Amino acid sequence: MASSSVTRRHFIKSATVGSLVASLTSTTMALNDPTLPKSNPVISPAETSTKKLVLGAVVFEGFELLDIFGPLEMFGLLRDKVDIVMLAEKAGPSVIAERALGESAPLDIIMVPGGMGTRREVNNAAFVSALKQQADNAAHVTSVCTGSAVLAKTGHLDGRQATSNKMAFKWATSQGPAVKWVAEARWVEDGKYFTSSGISAGMDMSLALIAKLFGQETAETVARRAEYAWHQDKSWDPFAKMAGLVPG
Repeated sequence: MASSSVTRRHFIKSATVGSLVASLTSTTMALNDPTLPKSNPVISPAETSTKKLVLGAVVFEGFELLDIFGPLEMFGLLRDKVDIVMLAEKAGPSVIAERALGESAPLDIIMVPGGMGTRREVNNAAFVSALKQQADNAAHVTSVCTGSAVLAKTGHLDGRQATSNKMAFKWATSQGPAVKWVAEARWVEDGKYFTSSGISAGMDMSLALIAKLFGQETAETVARRAEYAWHQDKSWDPFAKMAGLVPG
């Protein structure tokens, strides 16, 4: 576990993303720019055919790599439809982030990963507040793994169905007692919210959101290009049984 944590920390602090950062730097915008819209309406599939969406991926020390980069691989194959920006509590040279989370312009999609760092971030009032602000305005709000625990702390999931990593389900669900947690689900969709089970489930969830935004054929094309076997049944969840959350 210690070496894994060190690897993630090193990745956040020293990795370079070359063309990704270069291609996204031009999309950086200041929140206080009066010419920018203050909120985003729910986006219909017809609108996405003419407007590139902006997906904001949140990172923090200790995030799970696949939680973010698995889903981003799927959205990254839609370069003509989606721009990706990396967000952190504070932008700067210590993280690969183009924008500060609390100062970013409104996003179409926001994605929150899990990882051991969520144990810290659920108690980070500034981080939770900035995340809530972004989720208020985003047309689609997504989480992977225990990212749903952080999202639950914002209050956005209260009264809604959601899921999380099955091996950390007890802890994750304790962060949102008003959430209608679903123990057996690969991912859950409730309104504008998409929450997935652990780690690799984020890719299945992302393809489901791509299908909703751009059509089933586009999602299936992305899965083929990634050579990924997409689990399209959101109720498929053998890990819930392994974790003892449902009868075997």
